Amino acid sequence: MQKGAFRAILITKGRKTGKSHSVQLRAVLYNDMVYFSRRNENSDWLKNALVDKAVSVEFDGKTYHGTASLVTDESLAKKISELKYPGEERAQEVRIVLQVKLG
Repeated sequence: MQKGAFRAILITKGRKTGKSHSVQLRAVLYNDMVYFSRRNENSDWLKNALVDKAVSVEFDGKTYHGTASLVTDESLAKKISELKYPGEERAQEVRIVLQVKLG
């Protein structure tokens, strides 16, 4: 499995259409969870994952199924930003973080 930040495809079900929706994002693997983050909640992939928590994540040539949820622990959200953007100023930004428990 990946370590640190990497590219993954998050697949959600459209909250309005019900159709599969794929987006390539920078992800972080930490404590056996995959994390995605945004500066704000204005993204379809985030809104879709919060409505239908059954998502899939593709990386390393494999598709993993999982359950998405919002990270509410501020210290964990900060850790994910630091891992996603090592050494960058934006690692200190407050971000909305989605976690996916695979399996």
